[in-house]
Amino acid sequence: MLKNWKFWLGVFISVIFMWWALNGLDLAEVGHFIQSANYWWLIPSVVVYFIAVWVRTWRWKYMLQPLKQISTRDLFPVVVIGYMGNNIYPLRAGEVLRSYVLWRREEVPIGASLATVIVERVFDGLVMLVFVFAALPFFPLPPRYQSLVVFASVGFLGALIVFFILAAIPQTTLRIAAWFTQFLPESIRQPTMEITGRVLDGLVSLRSFRNVIMIFFTSLIIWLLETVKYWFVMNAFDFGTAEVTFFALMLMNGVVNLATTIPSAPGYVGTFDVPGIEVLVLYGVAEEVATAYTLILHVALWLPITLLGAYYMFREGLRWGDIQEAAAIDKTTAEEQATTNN
Repeated sequence: MLKNWKFWLGVFISVIFMWWALNGLDLAEVGHFIQSANYWWLIPSVVVYFIAVWVRTWRWKYMLQPLKQISTRDLFPVVVIGYMGNNIYPLRAGEVLRSYVLWRREEVPIGASLATVIVERVFDGLVMLVFVFAALPFFPLPPRYQSLVVFASVGFLGALIVFFILAAIPQTTLRIAAWFTQFLPESIRQPTMEITGRVLDGLVSLRSFRNVIMIFFTSLIIWLLETVKYWFVMNAFDFGTAEVTFFALMLMNGVVNLATTIPSAPGYVGTFDVPGIEVLVLYGVAEEVATAYTLILHVALWLPITLLGAYYMFREGLRWGDIQEAAAIDKTTAEEQATTNN
């Protein structure tokens, strides 16, 4: 990882964002607000967050049903391990790690499960946009994030349309892929077609309107629960005369999670914090208070799920090197990997 230029680019971007967040602040005042916070509010915040993770697990189980019936209980550790991977490795490596662990445990092809994960992320992005647009009539969007919302809208809607088309015409997609692969070297032609087939298998859930509604509704519940976490953590701080409503927190949630699509150091350092601080300041929260709140919220989102993921990872018998192996699996087939391991 340390030899990867993408990792260092993310670190550089995070450093810039954190300098941006802390430059000109009274850091002693920020420390005072962190020390004086009522941390009892973190307990219900962590509980509601894990409820959201459980709902997220149920959503994945629902999307995996065409591939294999797996209980939510069995999938929960896999999802948590994926969260841990996202939090400690760059470029959302936890998504690949999650599919890798699922393949080890349930023999679900990695390409197919990765396709469901990508669809999840598209629906998550659309819900973030819903949050932003739902809050706009009540609260203006900081000007510098308007372009981000426009690009995100085009990107997520475009991706969803492409997925719908691929899911609706799988045979045509395979024929088109076969035509393109004839120009590839013979050694990678067959693996490319196999991966394409597995990706299409992972999109089966999008062929039903009922499934699409269920996935979107579940995504909405997940992010509303996460906003409830924002609200619980907010109560640990004294925001003075500023009125930060649930709609304002929805806007903050939407903006910060859209901003985390920007490359950064592991754990979304900086790209999470700067937008959160700026949204709160826009609604009258003192900058030092907003900074203290956002930093503690970030830790409360990062630390519990990462610790639980590490526990599940070691209980699963995974090594840290397996994460690097997982990151390379998207270039191979599950059968090839099984042959190698045997």
